[in-house]
Amino acid sequence: MKSASSLSVLVFVIVLGAGLGVDYALRGSIPGWGANAGGVLALIVAMVVASSVQVANQWDRAVVLRMGRFQALQGPGLFFIIPIFDSVAIWIDTRVITMSFKAEKTLTKDTVPVDVDAVLFWKVLDPKKAALDVADYQVAIGWACQTALRDVIGKTMLADMLEGRDAISGQLQTIIDARTEPWGISVISVEVKDVLIPASLESAMSMQAQAERERQARVILGDSERQVAEKFGEASKTYANNPVAFHLRAMNMLYEGLKQNSTIVIVPSTAVESMQLGGLAGLTALTMGIGQEGSNADQRQPTSPTIVNGLLSTNGVTTPTGAEV
Repeated sequence: MKSASSLSVLVFVIVLGAGLGVDYALRGSIPGWGANAGGVLALIVAMVVASSVQVANQWDRAVVLRMGRFQALQGPGLFFIIPIFDSVAIWIDTRVITMSFKAEKTLTKDTVPVDVDAVLFWKVLDPKKAALDVADYQVAIGWACQTALRDVIGKTMLADMLEGRDAISGQLQTIIDARTEPWGISVISVEVKDVLIPASLESAMSMQAQAERERQARVILGDSERQVAEKFGEASKTYANNPVAFHLRAMNMLYEGLKQNSTIVIVPSTAVESMQLGGLAGLTALTMGIGQEGSNADQRQPTSPTIVNGLLSTNGVTTPTGAEV
């Protein structure tokens, strides 16, 4: 029920005051006029007039019944009713209303219990139908939402529910709107907020996703190895047709390895001979280059290359040469 407006209270006070004033004026002019009778009459008239004045807010609609039958739909603003004969049965709010609803432990199509939370946005388009065609339209909407949600969950697979919330929201909106349209209510939208699954199933799904990502990583790694092998095959064909380029590449790799790492590098003696490192000029050129780079890395002085038992050694690096000096 809507509370009395300030205008009704003001009308009641004005009418009661006017009635008491008239009562006071009539006491001396009309013989036998009693003070109590005048005050009671003024009170009754004030109550009747004040109850006939009604004010509806901009978003409210008043359903007026006369002798139990629908008379009119009033509002917004000021309107009047006939006391005793007319009554305001219900005040309808025509603004957009939000309502949250959920389904707990509901089985999906693949028999997985889930908890689903959703929000409904709706408004009353026909206040007359909402007041006369259903006893309590708000409670009816709540039950319609819950039954529709359980129906949709029972027909949907868990994977589709987790991935396609928009589709579920669209299905819910269609079903709920079809059920509430005869009541003069329009569903604006339905939004699925959250889908909760059991903790054990969530852990299993996480492991499955991790295994899938690992499988994809291995596939990508294998494809990368295949591409690298193809490139190496193309390079081998180039080097097979150009021995000079192959030996230059080998000398560059040997030079880079000796320059950056003080370790033992073993190469075939045939490669040393083809790169002309077995001679004194080749050894000197290689050692001078290595010694110059090594002096920048640390303060040790490069030593002269030595060949012992077929190994070329410089700054702790030994290379077989296949020659004896």
